[in-house]
Amino acid sequence: MAILVTRPRPDNEATAAALRAQGFDVLLAPMLRFEPVTFNDDAEARYSAVLVTSANALRGIASDPVMARLRPLPVFAVGKRTAEAAGAAGFRDVTVAAGDAAALRNLIVAGGRGKTPGKAGTLLYLAGADLAGDLAGELGERGFTVVTRTTYRMVPVPNLPLEVCDAFAANQIEAVLHYSRRSARAFLDAVRAGGVEISALALPHCCISDAVASILRDGGATQVLVARAPDENGLFEALHRARAALSR
Repeated sequence: MAILVTRPRPDNEATAAALRAQGFDVLLAPMLRFEPVTFNDDAEARYSAVLVTSANALRGIASDPVMARLRPLPVFAVGKRTAEAAGAAGFRDVTVAAGDAAALRNLIVAGGRGKTPGKAGTLLYLAGADLAGDLAGELGERGFTVVTRTTYRMVPVPNLPLEVCDAFAANQIEAVLHYSRRSARAFLDAVRAGGVEISALALPHCCISDAVASILRDGGATQVLVARAPDENGLFEALHRARAALSR
């Protein structure tokens, strides 16, 4: 029996490795595909800090000349994995929030542990084309100036890999992990297109947040568990809860 990971590449490989280290078999079905977006910015613009809510935002501009101008700036990252990506991209002053956009907002508003340059400076938010929330707007309401620049988009993948469809049909998948609302919607569309909706939705679905879980519940999933913390450790804990419930 395998755990199905719907997370996009390349992050899904790290998730798969962590699951295998715990003794799980893993199948991968990335439901979103990364595409960089051309970075359009004023070369004369001056920023006081960079906000990042996804490692993909840094991937999108990894080879862009603007990186030389941004690297000296302090970075505020949504969580540990994004902070690690910032460090790997050459940023040296990285502050980590508690794992979601609300925590990042609160960190900035509270003064960023002494690193936020205050409301006089302009914050650069490196973002995806489809945003789940309005971080820039929420900070704007609190007196901050935020410039949002799109650096990537995530495109839904319409079909499951053949081996995953076969595994659903043969009842060889134990549970499914979901990381975002958009990937959850793409998963629902893909299982319907693949003709495996009934078997897929009868399984435990472990979701990183209530918002993601609502997509699965509305789509007909009958066993939906939510991570108690909005990170991968929380998601793995939800997976262990799902397995414990099945073993009763």
